[in-house]
Amino acid sequence: MSDAARSDAARSGGGQIYPLGLQVAGRLVVVVGGGPVAARRVRSLVDAGARVRVVAPHSVLGEQGIAVVPEIAGSEPVGGEPEPGTVQWVRREYRPGDLDGAWLAHTATGSAAADQQVADDAERARIFCVTAGDASVGSAWVPAVARTTLTDDAEVTVAVNAGRDPRRARAIRDAVAGQLASGALPLRRHRPRAGGKPGRVWLVGGGPGDTGLITTRGRSVLAQADVVVVDRLGPRALLDELAPEVEVIDVGKTSGNHPVPQHEINALLVQHAQAGRDVVRLKGGDPYVFGRGGEELAACRDAGIEVEVVAGVTSAVSVPAAVGIPVTHRGVARGFSVLTGHDGAAQVPGGPDHTLVLLMGVTHLADTAAALITADRPAGTPAAVVEDGYGPRQRVTVGTLSTIAARAAAAGVKPPAIIVVGDVVRLSPAWQADQAR
Repeated sequence: MSDAARSDAARSGGGQIYPLGLQVAGRLVVVVGGGPVAARRVRSLVDAGARVRVVAPHSVLGEQGIAVVPEIAGSEPVGGEPEPGTVQWVRREYRPGDLDGAWLAHTATGSAAADQQVADDAERARIFCVTAGDASVGSAWVPAVARTTLTDDAEVTVAVNAGRDPRRARAIRDAVAGQLASGALPLRRHRPRAGGKPGRVWLVGGGPGDTGLITTRGRSVLAQADVVVVDRLGPRALLDELAPEVEVIDVGKTSGNHPVPQHEINALLVQHAQAGRDVVRLKGGDPYVFGRGGEELAACRDAGIEVEVVAGVTSAVSVPAAVGIPVTHRGVARGFSVLTGHDGAAQVPGGPDHTLVLLMGVTHLADTAAALITADRPAGTPAAVVEDGYGPRQRVTVGTLSTIAARAAAAGVKPPAIIVVGDVVRLSPAWQADQAR
């Protein structure tokens, strides 16, 4: 087959597109044209480390912030080839021979005749050519691209071609990129790390239990995990989305029952990371709000393991909000304190206008409520117990410091539950319904 016949067959669209990624770093790419489309092409090529030569009498490249090689001041190249990651601007119209030495050409002149000439010259020189004005003229096409950097610094590149329909391609790309960023798509590595490198650990706050309240970052690292060490109060429904080969280790604790002591949890994180696995420690709430995240972080760092804390929505604020209790409210409460229900709550200063949020306090509620009654915080201070916030058993029981323990006992309140003390409880629908009875 002659070169002309081969060229005609290629441009007729016969056969499927053969997609592949090009390594252009250090290689010469010629861009013909100086308008906004050419500028976008140049920006991407510079980012990829290409040696870029732009041929155009006028250009918006300077306005686009593209670095032009300083010694190029005339209309002809001076000083030889551009350096990798830089742009050489040839300030004139395109001429035959401008593609010499190029690995790839882009033409976006706005002139069909000029683009056709560049494409023809590229075809004769066996250089792939992208034509912005009429895609059918070129021999290559630029897909809509999304890049996602993963936790191991690897990059997932999604490139979408959609029958030369760029708007459709961009729409599909954006949808896929959103799924990647959210962790809805599988992102785990399947090849072991080179050189036996250790894995990483992420201490992920999963929020109060509802799967929609984990952060996007938390979902993303969870989708990349080889091992998940999970608490009882984490968003456990997300575990159903993990691949079958992901190892899930349950270290959940209940009141008075800690089957896996904290030092063993620390050791598990280190052990699996040293074996080259990526580990997510999935917690309820936030790792640093009574989640012992600081201890786990220290253990990993002492072992030389890279560790990142992914903040979560703390249940101390979100669970009261779920039942209509703001921890602060103008004219009602200007601040709040968060404590464990068995750790010196009585020593916290402030009256009903300073909200107290007690975690893990159901077992000792009667003693805590009695101790909280002071001259500044009278027995009639409103109190609420919120069970299973955002869960299927979510329920709120209200009363005062003098009555809340008896009411909670009568209602059969069970952990997990959060106790809120202060005048903000009056703002909740449950309080208002109770007062209406």
